[in-house]
Amino acid sequence: MEPKTLFVFTIFLLFVSSSSETLKKQTYVIQLHPNSQSAKAFPSKLDWHLSFLQEAVLGIEEENEDPSTRILYSYASAIEGFSAQLTESEAKTLKNLPEVVAVRPDHVLQVQTTYSYKFLGLNGPGPSSVWSKSRSGQGTIIGVLDTGVWPESPSFDDTGMPSVPSKWKGVCQEGESFTSSNCNKKLIGARFFIRGHRVANSPLDSPNMPREYISARDSTGHGTHTASTAGGSSVSTASVLGNGAGVARGMAPGAHVAVYKVCWFNGCYSSDILAAIDVAIQDKVDVLSLSLGGFPIPLYDDTIAIGTFRATEHGISVVCAGGNNGPLASSVANTAPWVSTIGAGTLDRKFPGVVRLANGKLLYGESLYPGKGINKAERELEIVYVAGGDKGSEFCLRGSLPRESVQGKMVICDRGVNGRSEKGQAVKEAGGVAMILVNTEINQEEDSVDVHLIPATLIGYEESVVLKGYVRDTVRAKARLIFGGTVIGRSRGPEVAQFSARGPSLANPSVLKPDLIAPGVNIIAAWPQNLGPTGLPYDSRRVNFTVMSGTSMSCPHVSGITALIRSAYPSWSPAAIRSAMMTTADLYDRRGKEIRDGDKPAGVFAIGAGHVNPVKAINPGLVYNIQPVDYIAYLCTIGFTRSDILAITHRNVSCGAVLRKSPGFSLNYPSISVIFRRGRTKEMITRRVTNVGSPNSVYTVNVKAPMGINVIVKPKRLVFSHVDQTLSYRVWFVLKKGSSRGEKVAGTFADGQLTWVNSRDSMQRVRSPISVTLKNH
Repeated sequence: MEPKTLFVFTIFLLFVSSSSETLKKQTYVIQLHPNSQSAKAFPSKLDWHLSFLQEAVLGIEEENEDPSTRILYSYASAIEGFSAQLTESEAKTLKNLPEVVAVRPDHVLQVQTTYSYKFLGLNGPGPSSVWSKSRSGQGTIIGVLDTGVWPESPSFDDTGMPSVPSKWKGVCQEGESFTSSNCNKKLIGARFFIRGHRVANSPLDSPNMPREYISARDSTGHGTHTASTAGGSSVSTASVLGNGAGVARGMAPGAHVAVYKVCWFNGCYSSDILAAIDVAIQDKVDVLSLSLGGFPIPLYDDTIAIGTFRATEHGISVVCAGGNNGPLASSVANTAPWVSTIGAGTLDRKFPGVVRLANGKLLYGESLYPGKGINKAERELEIVYVAGGDKGSEFCLRGSLPRESVQGKMVICDRGVNGRSEKGQAVKEAGGVAMILVNTEINQEEDSVDVHLIPATLIGYEESVVLKGYVRDTVRAKARLIFGGTVIGRSRGPEVAQFSARGPSLANPSVLKPDLIAPGVNIIAAWPQNLGPTGLPYDSRRVNFTVMSGTSMSCPHVSGITALIRSAYPSWSPAAIRSAMMTTADLYDRRGKEIRDGDKPAGVFAIGAGHVNPVKAINPGLVYNIQPVDYIAYLCTIGFTRSDILAITHRNVSCGAVLRKSPGFSLNYPSISVIFRRGRTKEMITRRVTNVGSPNSVYTVNVKAPMGINVIVKPKRLVFSHVDQTLSYRVWFVLKKGSSRGEKVAGTFADGQLTWVNSRDSMQRVRSPISVTLKNH
């Protein structure tokens, strides 16, 4: 998925590349053994951390360098350790010290509404509605790690907000164009973390860089958009230049928001992210929302996984974007089992921008273009497609289009390489007056819309083949654009967004990821008032709201819903809250049909447990609870070493002792993932469910077995006598004869469902998706 502005959805590592650069410094995160006895010999944690640096750094005295200037952050809560500027040889020296757990080079990640709350049913009437039961999230604090915030946005107005919770320990950090008065009872805290970014990049005031604020103020809009989606206040006159008009609200409009700016124009550095998690834990947030990520990496190297484990230990729910690298299999990121991993789905809202060819054929497209020039585009114009050569003219790169070919015409532009809205600027600069943006085979029928700079629309791949064929075979091919405004309820939704990352997880295949999908396509939310709706520097229009797509948008939807459930049930654990959302998720769209993934029903690796349904999640009946210590046992069962587990959990444990205490351990996850390795024909798992509904409840099991698998559940009935009672059940998965040779299992994967149905209320169903994998059979 190409960027809206300057962001790309990738992850990479910064390594010193040659022996000639061994003296070049870069940032490393140094993790130390927790509860080290040597720490007691120092007056402060910073002094202790500095002692390691002094031992490893060579030649500092001769260089008259103060070693303390090398330290970027001294961490206290997210991990035990610090980040510092080191040469390659110094990093190797540190790694060999006995009290050092790991030395990791700084990773850089990238950032991955007027209607969606209605689509999710949050605005239901009466005292039984989700907002009524949860008091709209009052008392809950959502911490958002992103690009900052535009505090003057009406979405952060605090009219009617309750007082700041007494537990709050955060601050409103002052900086460039940001003072303590920018915070209020809605936006209760704001901080920025730039040290990792600063030492790895040129100064942010460089003439070659876009405008950036050295403060928590948002320069790109992404953070403002996500924060308002999670917990924005009600805004009655929201629209994008007239499109998508209505009342804008975050998922938890009564919740408080704290912003931690960790992302800058060149990305989000893991040292800065870890520092933000570290402080957010101390600030006492209830929910952490991270619309950050990239490709999957092992948990013991994953800064987000490591930092958020500590957050989970402190009772903080962590929600992360699953990434935008779909539909590639095994592309899902942020897959730690203590994190809620969110994919993206569509709404049933459309913004028609139809192409009417001169031969009468209609090609459906979508657009949020509002302003001047519509009349010109709605009359017939000649269409041109400038392809060939080495200038990238088929992608409408700036400077690639010959004026003599496009002057006064409608230009076809392929998606890819540069931003979608930027293509329109390239057409405009070359004298074109309208644009048809076309999906390539990679994008298929994906319909992410934009507030284009010129009259323009986006059409799908199938339509693009028809359009290009018409232009190729017709002398002076012509067309007009017909804009249809905002249309709700006439299309299927939700469907899986094509860009949404897919499972199974490479880093953690024994837990099904993503966990859920949520609205993430064409989401309208708050926007900085000094930016145009495209975010491009030459867009002079000004708005309070704009549209964006990505798992970055679906993540804060679930963060806000998490805040609602926590407000309704403040004693619930992060695992219980996630369970409530997963076991009540939808498998069917608004028309009662199976949720689609392109031209087929969506599988578990696309939607996990399904599409989040907060109306059902607020009353789940049963929940699957997990304690932090259970995650340690789980890591032991999947073969992680003692040092791996120490790096992730800060616990120095013997897996042998752990597993002897818990023979046959199964992580009590709401989804069920079974892996048959060579020679195995039977697997057994155990689950525990806690009654959070009515006392004296009885649940009966219903199983949809994966193809080629016999499923046996014991017991088949769970009889609860009181609330908060926990009962266990076991499930055996047995390969049918021939299945080990692949004769009765579709490929190497099969899926199914296990559902506990309330005998007194058949509408209350507690469903777990099942994923079965055959390895080396």
